[in-house]
Amino acid sequence: MCGIAGILKSASDQPIARTELKAMGDAISHRGPDAEGFWSEPGIGLVHRRLSIIDLADGIQPMANEDDSIHVVFNGEIYNYHELQRRLKQQGHRFRTSSDTEVLVHLYEEHGDALVDHLRGMFAFAIWDAKKRRLLLARDRVGLKPLYFYRDANQLIFGSEIKAILACPGLKLEIDPFAVEDYLTYGFIPGERSIFRNIRKLLPGHILSIDPQKKDAEPKQYWKLNVREDNSRSLEDWLEVLNAKFTETVDAHRIADVPVGAFLSGGIDSSAIVAQLACNGEQLQTFSIGFDEAGFSELPYARAVAQKYGTKHVEEIVTPAAVESLDDLVKYYDEPFADSSAVPTMHVSRLASQSVKVVLSGDGGDEAFGGYARYAHDVKEARLRAMIPSFMRHSLVKHAARFWPKADWLPRALRAKSTLTNLSLEPPTAYANTMSLCRQPLRQQLLSQHLRTTLIGYRPELIIERSYPVGTDALSAMTQCDTAVVLPDDFLTKVDRASMSVGLEVRPPLVDHEFLELAASIPSQWKIRDGQTKWIFKQLVADRMPDGLLNRPKQGFEIPVDQWLRTSLRDQVEELVLTPGSRISEFIDQGTATGLYRAHLRKTGRHGNVLWSLLILGRWLEEYQGSRTVGSG
Repeated sequence: MCGIAGILKSASDQPIARTELKAMGDAISHRGPDAEGFWSEPGIGLVHRRLSIIDLADGIQPMANEDDSIHVVFNGEIYNYHELQRRLKQQGHRFRTSSDTEVLVHLYEEHGDALVDHLRGMFAFAIWDAKKRRLLLARDRVGLKPLYFYRDANQLIFGSEIKAILACPGLKLEIDPFAVEDYLTYGFIPGERSIFRNIRKLLPGHILSIDPQKKDAEPKQYWKLNVREDNSRSLEDWLEVLNAKFTETVDAHRIADVPVGAFLSGGIDSSAIVAQLACNGEQLQTFSIGFDEAGFSELPYARAVAQKYGTKHVEEIVTPAAVESLDDLVKYYDEPFADSSAVPTMHVSRLASQSVKVVLSGDGGDEAFGGYARYAHDVKEARLRAMIPSFMRHSLVKHAARFWPKADWLPRALRAKSTLTNLSLEPPTAYANTMSLCRQPLRQQLLSQHLRTTLIGYRPELIIERSYPVGTDALSAMTQCDTAVVLPDDFLTKVDRASMSVGLEVRPPLVDHEFLELAASIPSQWKIRDGQTKWIFKQLVADRMPDGLLNRPKQGFEIPVDQWLRTSLRDQVEELVLTPGSRISEFIDQGTATGLYRAHLRKTGRHGNVLWSLLILGRWLEEYQGSRTVGSG
């Protein structure tokens, strides 16, 4: 696990300043605190920061092939590298090291861009082919490892984090107003956009190949998760196949030349992984975070699992003081990022990093097996939608949704505005509405007049709608959409930045692409059954769980943001969001924000997530906007 960066100049004879490469590496030194490496020749420069996990002595990067014509910088882990190495040796390739990195250069020699099809793991890498003067950027299928790039007429600059790109002098950067509305909609910036207009993400499952003839080439997709249910197997067959793949996948993710621990939230996914890891007979180290507010703390369940499997268990309580300074969220996430569970994720990462360099996590189990409560709710909603004639949905139901009050203080059964709205919409648009943190018309009211004018006609919901496949059942469509958008841009981003801020590698076996593909072929009837989410996975691991854990209500890894916004964070909200003339006033209507906050304080409205997103945006703008300009659309 590491950080990478580099520069490709349009002019092949233009030298690359070592000071510039050094600045880029220093900007992401937290990702690789063990070593730094640089390589350059006219027109190209590569940077690497290393966190030593495999081949501790010889895995130094940038790394080259036998004749130094191919160079690579790599961030991630290739879990099938032993198999690939054996195959490449049989084909005549000579290896200098036993690292997974060297596999990439020889695999590129054999397969070119198609090397990505042979890789199992999490990765972002850059390969420079000196003979062809060609740069290949690649990102893993699910988006576990990040890669950003900036391009203008003179150069292409890439890095594991935006801050590596910002370390280069003289770049013309603007805040992207469309990304601002994306952020207000979802609490993160989805897709290829970043908060800066000129900086893009390389999307998961994509490669970008740049050569002298294709300087403006666009990324190409090499993988996406397709849900194709296999109805030929019985439940017993599925449990057998799933058990074998789960065991094999977790075992594959153990590979390391350093001790491996595990995050233990007390939920089913992380508990099942701990149970599997504990099978090797060695005492496992586990790490948990809790809260003084009992309704948010899962520590009793985590302790029960740790006791059952005899782990060396370490835990910590997160208090409101954890968010009194938002500096780390701004520094390490680079963009506004409003998933409040980033706070406990940073704390549990810091806790684990004091003992180990690698942990396994349970991320991805909900997407694989239909674990979110909203999945069960929307499956029922889809059935009801199918029973209502379209003319009624588009007239009577739509009319009812428009006039039904948004009353957060009413009993849940009477809070029907969202359900009525979704029933009036087609499935992709309804799911976009479900996933929106801040919906219309509130979002329009929150935007400043300047942004409202710039963004007229723009719909952030399109990214969800385009990722939502039609012609399949509701659960399959939702999980495929989430795997394409929410998983990489929210959950995996959260874990990557939090863990790498302290030089910790996190491996989530349940988003291994082979495991995801198998899970995607399991019929939806075995995932949500009689309203119970993640049914088949619960059957698989039932005998491995402590009493009371399996069927308890699902609990998110969240902070008590509603309460803290009324207490310990109040001063910051008033200063960064509501104060006239603060930097956020260029982007939001402060009168609307003030109204939301007053309703939140009176408990006549639940606006915690929206207010948290505004607070993070305000703090980010204070840090970044001073030296940037705002896009005009």
